[in-house]
Amino acid sequence: MKNLGSQVENIWKNLRPVTKEIIVGALKKSSSVQKKIYDVHSDWELSRLLKALDDQLKKTDGKKLREIRKLADICADLLQSQTKSAEVFIQLVERALKQQDFAKVEALCQILNERFPVSEVCEIIRQTENPTIKALAYEALSLFPTSSLLSLINDPVYADIAKSALEIQAFDYDLEEAKEILSQIEGEMF
Repeated sequence: MKNLGSQVENIWKNLRPVTKEIIVGALKKSSSVQKKIYDVHSDWELSRLLKALDDQLKKTDGKKLREIRKLADICADLLQSQTKSAEVFIQLVERALKQQDFAKVEALCQILNERFPVSEVCEIIRQTENPTIKALAYEALSLFPTSSLLSLINDPVYADIAKSALEIQAFDYDLEEAKEILSQIEGEMF
């Protein structure tokens, strides 16, 4: 790690042994270790390391560039395979968009409905300024069951987002249940 820049070296030094083991396991293509020991703290550490590696990529050329890119891609793949975090999702999609890797963007969008709770998808919408990511998150949100969106209607943080997703369900997907809920919401507002 010493050859990969001081920021990367400092982050690597401060990683927990568990997170280092996950990365080393990924380098050796050993996925059994990753799933057993991956946790939210690993998510945070890998995200920080990925950011430092991506920053270092901008400053590096030559042989080191290949090493940094390989390690950055491994961190991104680990995060993609495990994360349930809005912040990490945004980071990964922004990275894929910069690389114009639209297959990666599509793969990332798949995990929203498979792994993320509805509230975390709402968090993506709240936290990002990127209109593409916002649109992707709204699309994913509109595919959640209507009942899960209904549970957010009384939440002051997520109510507007949930209502927008219900409108997508009602008008774009012609879901009767979403139409009924919107009608009830509008009736209560007057």
